[in-house]
Amino acid sequence: MSSTQFDGDIDSFVSYLKSNRGLSANTLKAYRADLTACLHLFELRGVTDLNEITLDDLRSWMAVESRDHARSSMARKTVAVRGFFAWAYEHGLTTTDPAATLMTPSIPSTLPAVLTESQAEQLLDVAEHAVATNQYKDDGGAAAASGSGKAAGKTADKSADTVHRSEAPARADKRDNARVTAESQRNAAILELLYATGIRVAELVSMDIADIDFSTRTIKVTGKGNKQRVVPFGLPAQRALETWLEQGRPVLARTATDAVKSRAANALFLGARGGRIDQRIARDIVHRAAREAGVPDISPHALRHSAATHILDGGADLREVQEMLGHSSLKTTQRYTHVSIEQLKNRYGQAFPRA
Repeated sequence: MSSTQFDGDIDSFVSYLKSNRGLSANTLKAYRADLTACLHLFELRGVTDLNEITLDDLRSWMAVESRDHARSSMARKTVAVRGFFAWAYEHGLTTTDPAATLMTPSIPSTLPAVLTESQAEQLLDVAEHAVATNQYKDDGGAAAASGSGKAAGKTADKSADTVHRSEAPARADKRDNARVTAESQRNAAILELLYATGIRVAELVSMDIADIDFSTRTIKVTGKGNKQRVVPFGLPAQRALETWLEQGRPVLARTATDAVKSRAANALFLGARGGRIDQRIARDIVHRAAREAGVPDISPHALRHSAATHILDGGADLREVQEMLGHSSLKTTQRYTHVSIEQLKNRYGQAFPRA
């Protein structure tokens, strides 16, 4: 990232946002990059003072940036620049606010991609089947190891050294089977929780064990702006979580070094090396599960869309879904009503030949 003579002002603005707006680290990072790129362009044009920047300059910057960026990215960049100059004006860094009337690019309204209810059920069923299959293999591996030990004891002409060599691969196979089973249990719990609650992937990976209340079957979620909400989940998610916590998590936790183990001691979901799982791994789990289930490829966010749509289809109130998803605006939640209507139209078209 290029540095500019305005870096100090950008740092002050980002610190202000962090303290007063409660924005996420990713949003702050994006805003910083947007502002640095914008002011670096003006610096190349000879600007040495923020007061020299005009509305026409900002429109020129937008024209340059829009060549290489989508409208959604341009909307975020414009919000960052408008916020920066409003802050600069309020804090006496500029005598005017040149961005006050800078228009945010309109973003085409697109309906979110979702699974049908039967596809979602198929996705979760395949994940549950994988747990059962791997547990069977794990048990079989243990039995095989036990059987080989008995056979070795019955063979008089085997030396002790030969027995030890034959047992070592069996122990290694058993450890591998246990790890694979643990990962399948984790994956099933992740899929069930994402679909049952509609939480974001960032919220999922930041969850701690203490955030789950099995007595009320709810989770405490820390969302955007560090806002907390309580979201219910159903019996299938409860069973998957209990299996993961009681059987799978201890297996992966044992693979961690002491340093990693201390950092991830409270984490709900762990990676293969025992640390807190990251968003990339969680996304891979969802994509891979979709392929294995033979359903359309989806992301964790699409699974969130699916959950919201199916809950609305089931008769839930729009305000309830808004609270569950952590949307600050009801307008965002209303997109899912359009998805439900589109699905209704499709079902109608399939059911009625003269539709």
